[in-house]
Amino acid sequence: MVPCRVRMAGQERTVDVKQLKALVTVAEVGSVTRAAELLHLVQPAVTRQIRTLEQDLGATLFERTRHGMRPTEAGLVMVERARRALTELDRARAEIQPAPGVVTGIVTLGLLESTADLLAAPLVSALAREHPGIELRLMTAYSGHLQQWLDAGDLDLTLLYNLDSTPSLNAHPLLRENLWVVAPPSDGLRPDRPVPFAQAAEHPLVMPAAGHALRTLIDAAARQADATLDVAVQTNSLRVQKQLVRAGHGWTVLPGVGIADDVAHGTLSAAPLCAPDVWRSIVLGTPRAGRTPPAVEAVARELTHQVNSAIQHGTWPSAQLPAAAPRQPGRRAQPGDPRTTSSRKTRGTA
Repeated sequence: MVPCRVRMAGQERTVDVKQLKALVTVAEVGSVTRAAELLHLVQPAVTRQIRTLEQDLGATLFERTRHGMRPTEAGLVMVERARRALTELDRARAEIQPAPGVVTGIVTLGLLESTADLLAAPLVSALAREHPGIELRLMTAYSGHLQQWLDAGDLDLTLLYNLDSTPSLNAHPLLRENLWVVAPPSDGLRPDRPVPFAQAAEHPLVMPAAGHALRTLIDAAARQADATLDVAVQTNSLRVQKQLVRAGHGWTVLPGVGIADDVAHGTLSAAPLCAPDVWRSIVLGTPRAGRTPPAVEAVARELTHQVNSAIQHGTWPSAQLPAAAPRQPGRRAQPGDPRTTSSRKTRGTA
């Protein structure tokens, strides 16, 4: 039994790790009975752990309703802290290496939603082969959410875009990529025929919600092209954007990596934007504070390798290594495959 100490109202109280596990599990499943099954305990034991914790903290952590256990505001705060404490304990156990030279540990990695289909599977396979002692936890979201989770300590490292280093994080440049205009197959967009932004803006657009980083890029390009956007619908889901375009609700603008498979299978048509070109830069974000565990360093190296490999083999559309100069309008070499990238073959590191 491992205790931890919590200071409340000037008093220091001991909280048992088993109580924290009970708290988090009940919050996740909403039921003491189900939590007891998952924890391999009897129901009264879980109930007793929750009540003891509430008594020690002097706060009600759950509302007991007909529909199950629902965390109170105090409960949500405690669940967040308890989950983080349990993760750190798991991480510490995993970092105790079983043998010299073996990298072990828990690593929580954030992937941009648009990159997950391309990177997740090969990254997991490579880590399982090269570092089987690493337990990888993947989270996908948009850049703004991922940055918040990194700042809060919920991620060890993450892909972000259009971001420089800040006082709280280091941003290691990985690549630059052109944004593409995306339409139903019947509209016949082609990878070798860039579309001027003003022409794309003549169509109703399925757009990311205002405030989204991708939307910020699109709005800036619209101002540069002196174009007015006809926004048909807004969504914070890349998959929903593509579904709505397929259903004929308008065109959209997305990074090429997010639509390569759709174009290859003929479910969407797409072309790079021009006049102006619209680029996003992708970086690997890591916290500035604290030591970097060997497992996190290993994941960062392998993720960088997977990104560079995708650029080398042309599976990341329009991607360039950071040192590559931007191509000017009318000077693209765009064969008829949306997976084609620049001809640069240099192996780079972040």
